[in-house]
Amino acid sequence: MKKELITLAIETSCDETSCAVLKNGREVLSNIISSQIDIHKKFGGVVPEVASRKHIENMNLIIQQALDEADITFKDIDLIGVTQGPGLVGALLVGISSAKAIAYGLNKPLVGVNHIEGHISANYIEHKNLEPPFTCLIVSGGHTYLVQAEDYTKYELVGRTRDDAAGEAFDKVARALGLSYPGGPLIDKLSKEGNPNAIDFPRVYLEHNSYDFSFSGLKTAVLNYLNQTKQKKEEIVVKDVAASFQQAVIEVLVEKTIKLAKERKSQKIVMAGGVAANEGLRNLMMKVGEDENIEIFYPSRILCTDNAAMIGSAAYFNYIKGQVSDLYLNVVPNLELKG
Repeated sequence: MKKELITLAIETSCDETSCAVLKNGREVLSNIISSQIDIHKKFGGVVPEVASRKHIENMNLIIQQALDEADITFKDIDLIGVTQGPGLVGALLVGISSAKAIAYGLNKPLVGVNHIEGHISANYIEHKNLEPPFTCLIVSGGHTYLVQAEDYTKYELVGRTRDDAAGEAFDKVARALGLSYPGGPLIDKLSKEGNPNAIDFPRVYLEHNSYDFSFSGLKTAVLNYLNQTKQKKEEIVVKDVAASFQQAVIEVLVEKTIKLAKERKSQKIVMAGGVAANEGLRNLMMKVGEDENIEIFYPSRILCTDNAAMIGSAAYFNYIKGQVSDLYLNVVPNLELKG
């Protein structure tokens, strides 16, 4: 195997068109991201058909920009990585079709990547010396997972959300508060000004020793509070609602993650996904981690979002483990994290 492997990676699972070039899975030579947030904002969420069409429009341009910024050409590429799932089926098809065409044209290996594994791998880019095993909390708009990473490509899924993902709950509560899409960052910002103890929203822990999550009841509690307060014609202090809601979410996320790390005698906790950019979550996890003598890792904000660099990192580690896809690779919108 070559000492230096150059990976071209493509990510189109939702509403970001992204292409990146990496060296040896950890060094980012380019990471181009074209976000569609402004397009979908007027709809209050992602419209799958619109997202797919924008991916088609942007794909070739984004790929060329990634090559130009990395100062390479197609002939320098050793490996192509692409998101296989989970995600929006139409959006995923654009990325996979492009990746398969490049792999076929260059006669280079193709690796389909689980989007969740990509989020975990973002930490290998951010923290060059990070190695498994570790406990990992993945929190995004579509997923909330608690995972024990045994190796770069081997995971044990210990807990997951039974209803709304954490990021989904943030967006729904933000909409109820009259905030724009995406709501998570806005709630995080408001929470810094509000009182997290102003309203006693429920902390849902489920059964004894369960590592699963549930945020639907909390979301309903917030909606009920807003409705009852309006009926009483009392003032709704939006920043206090935001802060109290966020506190109820992050306390459960942190407590269950720390508990699993202690149970597995893990000295490292890794956070990943869009909600891992939440400052309230980061600060609380760092504080409790310090108290428990557990080291906390998380990516920079740009690597918390959907991006191709994280997909390229995951593709590299899968490739060196001998996991290569063929040209019959197809999208799997509900792809599960493999064990």
